[in-house]
Amino acid sequence: MSAVNIAVLASGTGSNFRRLVEAERQGQLGDGKVVLLVSDRPDAPVMELAASMGISFFAKNPKMLGGKEAWEQQVREELATASIDLVVLAGFMRLIGPVLLNAYRGKMINLHPSFLPEFKGKDAIGQALLAGVPETGVSVHYVSEALDGGEVIDQVRVRMIPGEDRDTLEARIHAVEHELLPKVVKNLCDKLIKEK
Repeated sequence: MSAVNIAVLASGTGSNFRRLVEAERQGQLGDGKVVLLVSDRPDAPVMELAASMGISFFAKNPKMLGGKEAWEQQVREELATASIDLVVLAGFMRLIGPVLLNAYRGKMINLHPSFLPEFKGKDAIGQALLAGVPETGVSVHYVSEALDGGEVIDQVRVRMIPGEDRDTLEARIHAVEHELLPKVVKNLCDKLIKEK
């Protein structure tokens, strides 16, 4: 029985990437193994994090490769070379196109900082603060053609605290993300290992 190879796509600081690698090293992902980081931003802090944690990475700006389709084609080749079974989008700030989606449909998930279908798209935390709602949340869903529109796998509500600023809300949402994402990834790895 082999491992479930995981690739993480990230564009920013990589706190959820770090959490997944730590979870794996603590035996919390079952047969899941984080083997590759992919970024669309070679200057993103997550790149240094991957290097420091000994994880292989691929980072190129789509503009360097002549656009989104060419970038996705190259990413697809990198994923195939690494025998990737599950793709996890964690702080990845681009819509996935058909080149990647068709190759990994049903095996590509996204972490989103709201209780979907509420507050889709960019700056979901800012959207929730502006709306003045009593609760927001965190969701993990399958990636589909629709922005943050794929089937929800699991989600958790996060209560808003009156007068709370963005930094504290963001910190609380990150804490929930760091619990939810490894749990969902482990469950999916368990399912995938049975199918192998």
